[in-house]
Amino acid sequence: MSHTSTSDSPFQSERNPRDEAPQFVLPLVVRVEKAAPPARTDALETAARAVLVMLGDQRSVGDGEWARAVRDWQDARIRKVVRRARGAEWRRAEALDGITVTGKSAEVRVFPPVPLDGWPKDLARLQVSGTELDDPEPVARAERGVPVLWMNPELGMSAGKAMAQAGHGAQLAWWELSDEERAGWRDAGFPLAVRTAEPGRWRELTDSGLPLVRDAGFTEIAPGSCTVVADHPALRAR
Repeated sequence: MSHTSTSDSPFQSERNPRDEAPQFVLPLVVRVEKAAPPARTDALETAARAVLVMLGDQRSVGDGEWARAVRDWQDARIRKVVRRARGAEWRRAEALDGITVTGKSAEVRVFPPVPLDGWPKDLARLQVSGTELDDPEPVARAERGVPVLWMNPELGMSAGKAMAQAGHGAQLAWWELSDEERAGWRDAGFPLAVRTAEPGRWRELTDSGLPLVRDAGFTEIAPGSCTVVADHPALRAR
C-alpha cells in the first residue's frame, strides 16, 4: 500500500477508503509537572522523535508484538492524541507497555496504537487539555543538515495539538525515506528540529513537493489546514 498517494492520504479532510477501516489512535503522554513543565519546542521535538522511535522499533515490524496494531493503525486514519500526566499519573503511564523518549526538558511516552474507543483506563482518564507550554528562552536556529519540521505560522494550536502535528510530519518523512536512510536516521538517534516558518518561507515550503500534513479537522483547526512541512535533507536531494 502506498502511503504517499494524495487520494489515499491519512492526512486530509476528504473521505477516503481509510475511513472504512477500523480506526486506531497512537497515544502519546507528555509529562507536565507543575513545578517544572517542559519547554514547548522541546516537547514538540520529543513527541516527533517518540513517533519515529515507535515506527522504527523492532516490535512494530514483521512479527513483532506491536506490529499488528501498528499495521491496523496505518491502514486507517493516522490519528495521534497527546495527553498530559504528572506525579502518580505519570508513574501509572510508565507502567504500561510503551517507550519513554526524553528531550532536553521534555519526557514523552508513546504507546502502541489502540482502538479509538479502547484506551487503557490509566490513559483514558488523563486530560487532553492543559498542554499550554511556552518557550522560556528564544528558540535558536535549527542546526545545519538536521531535518526540520516546519510549522504553519498562521495557525494557533495548543502544545498538545502541535505535538501531534509534529508527529504526523515526522511520520510522513519516515515513509518517504529508503530503508537505508531510515536506518541512518534511527542510528543517529532521530535528530530533528521543530520550527515555525516565516510566512513567506511557509508559502515556498508548501509548494516545494516536500511531505505536507493536511489536518483532517477533528480538533482545534479547520479541515484541510496545512500544518507541517517535513524538510528532511535526504528528500531535498531527490
